[in-house]
Amino acid sequence: MARRQCPGEKEQLHHFVATSRWDTCGHERVLLEKADALVGGHAAHLIVDDTALVKKGAHSVGVTHQYCGQLGKSANCQALVSLTLARDEVPVAVGLRLYLPEAWARDEARRRKCGVPEDVVFRPKWKIALDEIARVVGAGIAFGDVLADAGYGACADFRRGLSALGLRWVVGITADHHVYARSTRLRIVGSNAWTGKPRLKRAVSAKPRRAKDVLTSLGQHALQSIEWRKGTKGDLRADFAAVRVRVADGEPAFGPDGAVRHRHGPGEEAWLIFERRSNGETKYHLSNYPPDASLETLVAALKARWSCEQAHQQMKEELGLDHFEGRSWSGLHHHALLTMIAFAFLQHLRKLENKAAA
Repeated sequence: MARRQCPGEKEQLHHFVATSRWDTCGHERVLLEKADALVGGHAAHLIVDDTALVKKGAHSVGVTHQYCGQLGKSANCQALVSLTLARDEVPVAVGLRLYLPEAWARDEARRRKCGVPEDVVFRPKWKIALDEIARVVGAGIAFGDVLADAGYGACADFRRGLSALGLRWVVGITADHHVYARSTRLRIVGSNAWTGKPRLKRAVSAKPRRAKDVLTSLGQHALQSIEWRKGTKGDLRADFAAVRVRVADGEPAFGPDGAVRHRHGPGEEAWLIFERRSNGETKYHLSNYPPDASLETLVAALKARWSCEQAHQQMKEELGLDHFEGRSWSGLHHHALLTMIAFAFLQHLRKLENKAAA
């Protein structure tokens, strides 16, 4: 860019990205509009994930020793919460927000040095993602559902937030995530002697079970082979099953004696989806898709999440997302935004080429 657009003025371009404090809101809004026109619609997916930028030093904003998906282990890096809009396996990145670790959020000296805005406080990744999703919804962008891995899906507040926005979702969970049978309900027992009003609740003849134990109870024959797309090496398929459950994230469940029997009672009804891969690995998912949704529909949605990884890889390899050499808050977000804009433009060109070739 420097050679083509401003030869001999590399420092001015660096100042524009890393130092100047221009507001990104208007550009982000245009990016959303372009992404909506390119891949938006009811068949589109809004995918939540995070991507890491590996760093050697300790001075870049938000850098710390944390899990790095790119390396598959903990490393010194910055973590960005990402939102990707995708349809027909074409992803367009629409949001990249730095996760500011709690130690950074409390360190006034480092905040000032990196120009972290005063209104930026510590937020867990799920809260950053939920705020970004609300921004996309507020902009009127069309999509059919929200997809996320277990790093987000295991959080009850994240799932509740999606439901409160009126969104469908398919999210990963851990094998130890607790659920109740679909028929389980909470009923009122006991009353206040003075007012006669109910005072206790308990689960009716049911205990929560881990997701992996539910799968064991179904037996091997419950799984069926489903193909979700064709890959370069042949059909992509795995074994799947799904049952309706109530997630164990409701109000506490009490026993007849008034003691808390389970910290979380039965909450929202959802699909519990099992995925057995060819290597024997088993993955677990939850979804608030309606009860009449087919297993093929659920599988097609949850397997669409891979395209965000494609976007992250291409933005790093082709556009230098992880090559930013500045240290400031505004500089990093300027760089991330310009990278997303460039990637959206490349996706636009690719769609034009594919259309012409067809």
